[in-house]
Amino acid sequence: MALRPPSGRMRIPEEPYKINERITAKEVRLVGENIEPGIVDINTARAMAKAQGLDLVEIAPTAVPPVCKVVDYSKFKYEQKKKQKEIKAKAQKVVIKEIRFGPNTDDHDFDFKLKHATNFLKEGSKVKAYVHFVGRTIVFKERGVNLLKKFSEALAEYGKLEMEPKLEGKRMTIILAPAPAKGAK
Repeated sequence: MALRPPSGRMRIPEEPYKINERITAKEVRLVGENIEPGIVDINTARAMAKAQGLDLVEIAPTAVPPVCKVVDYSKFKYEQKKKQKEIKAKAQKVVIKEIRFGPNTDDHDFDFKLKHATNFLKEGSKVKAYVHFVGRTIVFKERGVNLLKKFSEALAEYGKLEMEPKLEGKRMTIILAPAPAKGAK
């Protein structure tokens, strides 16, 4: 027994740009290679594109009049996709590492977690440190504030405090962002 889509037909993805006959404006601002830029009638623009064996693509539909480019549509789509990939690759991905404390965290545990936080900040990750209050330990809020302030002061040369200690439910949280590299401006 073969499986079919519920509707029985394939779904065609919608094109992101209007091309040729799909452009509904009466006048367009025409641009492109081997084209004199200017405002022309839509039929004239289609004829100019057809004469060169290219497509008329609406690249700025919100402009008055809409901007259309005479270009090979498949090549244009390929270049747009390539630009999007480059933008995505250049975008920085923010990684947040969490470090958990209790209100009664010992000095040795504090130093151990401090060392990990230092490494996280050196590699460029943000650090979210929080004190988790369990049961009746919520009465020791000032211990949590002191612990987190001590933590942020110890990491001052590796990162800057992005968010002051803030109590959310049973957690008191701070966020530290990595300090900019000394060579970069």
